[in-house]
Amino acid sequence: MRAKSPERVVIVGGGVTGWMTASYLKAALGDDVALTLVAPGETAAPPDETSLGDLAQFFDVLQRAEEDWMPACDATYKLAVRFQDFSRPRHHFYLPFEQMPQADGFPLTEWWLRMQPSGRFDRDCFVAAWLCDAQRSPRHTPGPTPGQDAARPPYGYHLDAQALTRYLTAYAVERGVHHLTDEVHDVRLDARGWIDHVMTARHGAVDGDLFIDCTGTRGLLLRRALKVPFVSYQDTLPGDSMVTLRVDADMKAHGIPPYTAITAQAAGWTYSIPLLTRIATGYVYAQEYCTPQEAERTLREAAGPEAAGAPATHTTLSFGRSLHAWKHNCVAVGAAAGRVQPLQATAISYVHHALQQLAPLVAPVAQAVRSGGPHTDLQEHYNTALAQELDAARDLSTLHYLGAARQDTQFWRDAQTCPLPDALAQAIERWRVRPPGTEHQPGPKGLPQHAHTSILLGTGALALPPSTALSPLDDRAARQEFAALKQRAQTLVKTLPTQYDYFSQISA
Repeated sequence: MRAKSPERVVIVGGGVTGWMTASYLKAALGDDVALTLVAPGETAAPPDETSLGDLAQFFDVLQRAEEDWMPACDATYKLAVRFQDFSRPRHHFYLPFEQMPQADGFPLTEWWLRMQPSGRFDRDCFVAAWLCDAQRSPRHTPGPTPGQDAARPPYGYHLDAQALTRYLTAYAVERGVHHLTDEVHDVRLDARGWIDHVMTARHGAVDGDLFIDCTGTRGLLLRRALKVPFVSYQDTLPGDSMVTLRVDADMKAHGIPPYTAITAQAAGWTYSIPLLTRIATGYVYAQEYCTPQEAERTLREAAGPEAAGAPATHTTLSFGRSLHAWKHNCVAVGAAAGRVQPLQATAISYVHHALQQLAPLVAPVAQAVRSGGPHTDLQEHYNTALAQELDAARDLSTLHYLGAARQDTQFWRDAQTCPLPDALAQAIERWRVRPPGTEHQPGPKGLPQHAHTSILLGTGALALPPSTALSPLDDRAARQEFAALKQRAQTLVKTLPTQYDYFSQISA
């Protein structure tokens, strides 16, 4: 009996998104699919990346441990996002990956609004805030105490996007992904309007059963060839430009903070991503309020003297999503499907989430394409999941502007009057009665359920009331929980190494 030939999947576009897609699908589906990736060779370095706390699952599918991939990608740990100056000068707060503790069935933040043990909700409610302030690693260095690392706080990663691309390219090609180093210059449709093949500059026609668009905001297949409309987020997310620097730095002198730092500026915000050997930094701003030259000057001043010789990269930004991420036999992953402002700096995690949705659907959809049968229900599942995640991420990003207490520049005054998405406007009305919870507003996948509460408490402009549901309850359990959390945090600060010491010791 003749063996069934594998489904043919063509990935168009390289970079982190393309090679994450190729690696994940090859690891998850093996020889059930024949994967071809069409992309030019390595281009200009992309901005460096950070992830949410669930990216470890991506490497679990690849069967790659941290010690295999982290050194190759200059990677460090990330416990939280630190937001600076959104409320007032020199004020900061953390959005940790750690889940919210509870007392008597209520989130600790609700008790905090009633009791406020200190002026810092993040240190009262989360261990991670203490570790971030002390620049601690979430992991112990290897030692003789068995199980000492078992209860570590959840974390994500900071990583060099260009190095990760090289790592995943080698991984995928070694396992049989066919890489055509080429440019796609045309997309040919069949009589139904489906993609029949793509035309490349040097290899001619490349055909397949399923085509995956990883071409970023160009949307070469989905938007340009299949004419899927684009739904813009620009009216609610101010900022249309970015300048970035890759700063070589003495990380022993700097230390390696276990967080991504986001700092409000006059016309937007800067970010800082600490890697093992350098710091990646950028400024997302609105050109209506700031010229590119002013933005670069602001970024260099924020980065300090070490940035003096670093070349700057200027790019324009557009935020939004495709109306449908999957049409006919074409599915988009990454920015081709949609892009939200990187206030959580988590685009790489959204690629992973899309692949988790996509992988189980690839084989049945490709079979349906071959046979001419329907697969609309599978498409709808993917489209709904991605649209909900991207819209939820947009709403959360909008809160950073709406909730910011600062009024010192026209940018921030105007940002707080941007039109709100309907779902967010309705949620805010509910939050005036009770702080946000899982029953009020779905959060982006991978972010903790307390994300909305933490942003609102930290930015400070929208006051949250103590919940009336707590009024008849004794606060003894909450007091015990606050005290236990503080004790655990102080113990971990004493026993965990700094990130710099951790990576120095394990590499020695």
